[in-house]
Amino acid sequence: MMLVRPGINKCISGFGGRALTKETKKCFSLNSCHFKVSACPVYGEDHREIQNTLKKIIDQDINPHVDQWEADGAFPAKEVFKKLGNAGLLGITKPTEYGGSALDFSYSVAANEQLGAVHCGAVPMAIAVQTDMSTPALARVGNDRLKREFLAPSIAGDLVSCLGVSEPGAGSDVASIKTRAERKGDDLIINGQKMWITNGCQADWICLLANTSAGPPHRSKSLMCVPMDTKGITIAKRIDKMGMRSSDTAQIFFEDVRVPADSIIGEEGMGFTYQMQQFQEERMAGIALSLAPMDLIINQTIEYARQRQAFGRSILDNQVVHFTLAELQTEVELLRSLLYRAVESYVAGQDVTELVSMGKLKSGRLVREVSDKCLQFWGGMGFTNEVLVSRMYRDLRLLSIGAGADEVMLGIICKFMGTLPAPAR
Repeated sequence: MMLVRPGINKCISGFGGRALTKETKKCFSLNSCHFKVSACPVYGEDHREIQNTLKKIIDQDINPHVDQWEADGAFPAKEVFKKLGNAGLLGITKPTEYGGSALDFSYSVAANEQLGAVHCGAVPMAIAVQTDMSTPALARVGNDRLKREFLAPSIAGDLVSCLGVSEPGAGSDVASIKTRAERKGDDLIINGQKMWITNGCQADWICLLANTSAGPPHRSKSLMCVPMDTKGITIAKRIDKMGMRSSDTAQIFFEDVRVPADSIIGEEGMGFTYQMQQFQEERMAGIALSLAPMDLIINQTIEYARQRQAFGRSILDNQVVHFTLAELQTEVELLRSLLYRAVESYVAGQDVTELVSMGKLKSGRLVREVSDKCLQFWGGMGFTNEVLVSRMYRDLRLLSIGAGADEVMLGIICKFMGTLPAPAR
């Protein structure tokens, strides 16, 4: 895998070809991927300490193995999660009585932004499932038994979790799920299937969304914790994907699966609402995870284009190339600013659904634009599996599909703008 990290003198060129002064260069800070134009208004020293701790684990225990994991089609989730759990990185926002740090959501976003430095999209996504997708509702409204049995060991890295929402006929249309959990005495009997379940082949438990009544679709669903070794659960298929190769994705069947009725997270019938709340954190995590990969492939493309000769000169010297890269980096910084604004508002208790939907839409489209345009400048080399830009081209395509497709985000934004047509009668 070709990786390049140029020095700051190579990254920064003066306006109009003039060299920057020492004072001007001090305004830029080089991280593992690229310089940031300004300091983050959300992050403080504690945020950076979390990022530094995570960076050490990524550099020592994750990135050296990513190429092999990609070739194998899986990564050792239990081993990686345990390292993260030992470092206190799986429960950043979770209650201290269950092993968490009880920090606000900005700290989780800081961690996810650093996770983007992993040299694939699959491993960061799998980790984010554990921290920002399957456990937020459990941490907020779950009963003590569920928190001790599922949340605490997940924070410690002793258990791997997955989120069971999508089905073959219900992806973005969450209200249309068919899986049912019917009461029988003090138990729930679960029947149905789930699709596209990240971590599904390695998970110890699933945060499952199922219908628990025949009422209105937004009031008939409940979230529940279900051990994956429960009788009646079958992992029917490990899905072969275009990208995210080292992350296992499963199709799971539930046939007369029996769990205690108190496995329901929070109030029965509130599962749809809880899941919509979880989606906001999942989408902000996804935006954060997209930033470092874009920085990295832009940075690598700069160096490759600088070295690659065509028609007697570096292709970076062509205005269309360096202007395109400048435009892409500008768009990345705008997305970063949108994320920080959303995080500040969310931590302050404001509704960020519209803003997060805009950020999710923009990130999904921008990662496609960045990876596609950068890959073009690599020429034939970009079409090989030997460079990071081609891996990110495949992996990051998922951002416009998972956690709400682009079209769903547009619908949400239109709803806030008041431009959606009235429902047909």
